[in-house]
Formats: sequence, C-alpha cells, structure tokens
Amino acid sequence: MPPDPALHPDPVGVPAATPRALLTVSGSDRPGVTARLFAALAAPGDGFPPLEVVDVEQVVVHGQLVLGVVVGALPVEGGPVQGGPVEGGPAVPEERFLAALGRLAGDVAAATGVRVQVESAADAGLDAAPAGRPHHVILLGRPVPPGAVAGAASAIAGTGGNIEAIRRLSDYPVTSFELTVSGGEATALRTALASVASATGADIAVEQVGLARRSKRLIVLDVDSTLVRGEVIDELAARAGRAAEVARITAAAMNGELDFAQSLRARVAALAGLPVEVLDEVRQALVLTPGARTLIRTLKRHGLRCGVVSGGFTQVTDPLAEQLGLDFAAANTLEVADGRLTGGLVGEIVDRPGKARALARFAEAYGIPLEQTVAVGDGANDLDMLNAAGLGIAFNAKPYVREQAHTALNQPYLDAVLQVLGFTRDEVLDAE
Repeated sequence: MPPDPALHPDPVGVPAATPRALLTVSGSDRPGVTARLFAALAAPGDGFPPLEVVDVEQVVVHGQLVLGVVVGALPVEGGPVQGGPVEGGPAVPEERFLAALGRLAGDVAAATGVRVQVESAADAGLDAAPAGRPHHVILLGRPVPPGAVAGAASAIAGTGGNIEAIRRLSDYPVTSFELTVSGGEATALRTALASVASATGADIAVEQVGLARRSKRLIVLDVDSTLVRGEVIDELAARAGRAAEVARITAAAMNGELDFAQSLRARVAALAGLPVEVLDEVRQALVLTPGARTLIRTLKRHGLRCGVVSGGFTQVTDPLAEQLGLDFAAANTLEVADGRLTGGLVGEIVDRPGKARALARFAEAYGIPLEQTVAVGDGANDLDMLNAAGLGIAFNAKPYVREQAHTALNQPYLDAVLQVLGFTRDEVLDAE
C-alpha cells in the first residue's frame, strides 16, 4: 500500500486520545481470509501509524464467517501504550485513521471476496462496556422455540446485560445454546429469565463466567425421581398394601409440608413385616432416568467424583452405586429381623440437613472445596444440599424447590446437566 500523507498528524500541544476502530469481516468462509486481514494490518505501508490489536472474535456459522477485530493507533513516536500516546508523541486524528483503515479494508475485501466494514470503536459502543461480571446463560429445550431466544434476549437487555456471543452446546438429546452476557446482575438475570422459561417451556440457567464453572470436581445425585424414575418407598409400600397411605405422606414431605425425618419414620413403619427379599425385587425393577449413564460416564471420564446421597435405603442404593461405578453413597438403613422389615431404621437418618452433611463429608474426604461441588435433586429434602453445593440443580422438581435452587432443569434427560456445566456434545461423545 503506498504512503498515505493524510496520516501524518499535525503537531499538537496536548496529545489526543488514541483512536480505535472495529473492523467487521463477513462473507463466505474460505482459507486465508483472517491471514490476509492481519497481514495487511501488520504491514499497512509507509506513513501508516503502528497498530495494536485490542480484541478479536471470530465465528463461522454454516459456512458464513463473521470476524470482528478492534485495533488501535499507537502514537507516531514512542512505543505501545495503554489508554493514550506517550507524552510528546502526537496522536493520529480519528477521522484520518478511519479513512486510512477504510482504504486498507477495501484492498482486503477486493483480494478475498468478503465484506470488511470499518467504524469507530466509540460508535460501535465498545468504549462503554456494560458494568458487572459476565455470565453464561444456557437455553435448553426439545426443541428450543424462537420465542425462548427472543424472550431471553429481551430479558437480558432489560437487566442491563449485553449478549456478546452465542454458541450451540448440543443438539441431542436436547438442543442447548450458551449465551455469554456482559453486564446485568445475577439475581436480576435469574428472576427475569425464570419468567421467560415459564412462559416458553424452555429451561434457562445462569452461571457466572470463570474457571469455577469447569473446575467442578464432585457431583452428588439424589436417587428417587432423579437418578431413577419413581420413589423406592412407594414401590415397597405397594407390596405391603399401603401404597395410598404412603404416597400421601411422600407428597407432603417432598412439597415441604412435613418434616422429612418424621414423615420417613411414618412411611417406614408402614413397611413392617415385608420380607427382605422384596428389597432386591424393587432394586432390580428400578428404571434409570434417561441420560443417567451418559452423565456419570462423561463426568467420571473428566475426573469428577460421582455419588449418591439419598433419603432412601442403603439396601437399594449401595448395590445401585456399585453397578454404576460410583465413588460414594449415603442413605438410610432399614432395620431387618428374622428376614423381615421391622418398620424401623438403623443409624443416623439422612434427612434434609443430613444430605447437606453427607455432601460436606464426601467433599472433605476427597479434599474438594464445596465451591467445586454440584448437587442435583428434586425434593424439598434436597434443598440444604443444593444450596450448600457450589452449584445446586433442581431436576424436574416441585415449584417450591425450583424457586430456591441455583438453577432448574425440566427436561426428562439427566445428561442435560452436562450442558449446564458447559460440556458440548462433542465432549460427551468423546467420553463414550
């Protein structure tokens, strides 16, 4: 490129702010476009001011390239600076800087066949980024309706947030997208997006951007209606002829209407006299929640400790944990005498506070801070555990639980937890 006399700045007594510009490249993707642009920026020709690369983002969507580059003009005299030229080094006037970049962009566009737009960084809104720590907003559904994306975008804007990037995490068994959002406060985002989720049927989770998201090292799963379908105690009650009675107590306990420990003792009392062999029958008839094996396999392949903490019974959960290759398990133990259930319990009761204690105990045993743990459950007795974990996920939970958990999933697939943790479909497939 020939020298550009327009870029020789006039001497000034007080240095002006260093101009910055946004170059937006768009068009059919092909090899060499990015290289050609940066080669032009690296050697723009005599008379052009030295440049610094401030920011770069690139994405290819179905063969269409979008590349954004923010560059700044360094002072003609002196080296790279932060926020302005070295004292005494004249600055390039912004209008001349943008005009020269426009000519450079035209040369790159002609050589590559793509569009290259140049605009002032201030006009593009890059000099006034939203305040607040960035967040990931994850949209999940089967399918994800356009209204969910529109509603989420409006809710984010309404809280002062700005969507900086969107990427697809998975297309099976659920479709999920991750939005990177700058600005906006976490509680306000969750509240606004919860309304969108309720109205559209999509699941929407909010997590703070940072290393902590992918530094989770231990996950605890509830068993009944989370890891497996249904409630074990209801199956046992059906064999004892007390199904209706026990179901009423279970529902009241899960909705937070009854103290769990008292309700557990009342339900267990209804099982008195059942042959111990019934426990094996019920365990063998258990149906895992779809995606359970995929979730556990993927997390274990990535080095997480996985286990269960249940208000159910060790006679069922311990063999299940062994079958799935879990690292730990905690549950209640039914008392047995003469080959039959007595209607009582043995040892410490794993109730609502007991589940949180078990999570803390297992995390300590593996030397893992609670901030690096995940808990997944559906009932009110899971709430202490969900809130104690670094991330608590209400899975197909009652409204009372969804409202108090960090985030909620209403998909029928347990491996949707992986997308909340930021795993892509390719990472899941690599773990198989």
